[in-house]
Parts: sequence; structure tokens; C-alpha cells
Amino acid sequence: MTEYLIEANTRRCAITGRELRPGDRFYSVLLDEGGKFQRRDYSIEAWQGPPEGAFSFWAGRIPVGEEDRRPRIDDDMLLDCFQRLEGDADPGRLRFRYVVALLLMRRKRFKFEEARTEADQEVLLLRCTQTRETHRVVNPRLTEDEMTAVQDEVFKVLGWQ
Repeated sequence: MTEYLIEANTRRCAITGRELRPGDRFYSVLLDEGGKFQRRDYSIEAWQGPPEGAFSFWAGRIPVGEEDRRPRIDDDMLLDCFQRLEGDADPGRLRFRYVVALLLMRRKRFKFEEARTEADQEVLLLRCTQTRETHRVVNPRLTEDEMTAVQDEVFKVLGWQ
């Protein structure tokens, strides 16, 4: 089984080299290079969309200070939310579940096992690190704007906004 480690934010734009300062919005991209995820961060000014071969991307903001710290995420609550959405065919809920799955991978609750094509859809197989259960997640092929909107929705549900 392959374990993917995702690096922390570099706080430096991959294109301009400019330091990302507290309060700055940015984009992060994961690229699969030689079987390992490589993270690249981009300032909002330099962002021109995800580079060719990007596995995933998301938007964020560099925290301003302790007063802006997000509340701690309850991984069990996230997992429960993810499981409740299983089998739901509503496009909005599929997108929400996909973003929650990515967040669970980032938090190391899920490990990427495999991506396969089923009925013209990319399906990710993710294994829960605690239960060893395998979960199927449809990749909804979100555009940049859709990804940002779904991330915002997930963060509102989590109480981050």
C-alpha cells in the first residue's frame, strides 16, 4: 500500500517566489511526481489555473494570527458526515462528499489506494486508517470555481467561516 504524505504550506509562490503573508489568499496544487505528491503554492496574482497533470487543487488563506485560528476539526464528525452521504446521487452532495474525502486524506484518516474508471467516471478508492474499510468516492471533476464554492460550503458546515 502506498502512503501519500502531503507537505505543509510553503508560504512562498511557486511562480514568483514572493512570500505569502498573513491574510493572503493562495492556491495549492498536488502533483503526482514519481509516485509522491508534490505540493506547490501560488499567490492569487500568479494563479492561472491548475498545471497540467494536477491531481488536486484548493484555495486557502494564510492565517493572520492566533485570533484567526480555526476551531479544531472533529475527525469522527467528518467521517460520519462522509458516510451519511454514501450512495447519494445528488450532484451537490457528490461534490460535498468528494471535498470531505480530500480533507480526510489530508488529515490522514483516509489513505489513497487506487483511482479507476467505472462507467466513464473516475472513482477513488480510499482506505480508512482506523477501520481499514475501503470507500469509493466519485471524482466530480470540479472546475476551479466549483471547487472554491464547495470548499466554502464544507468550511461553513465545519464552522470555519
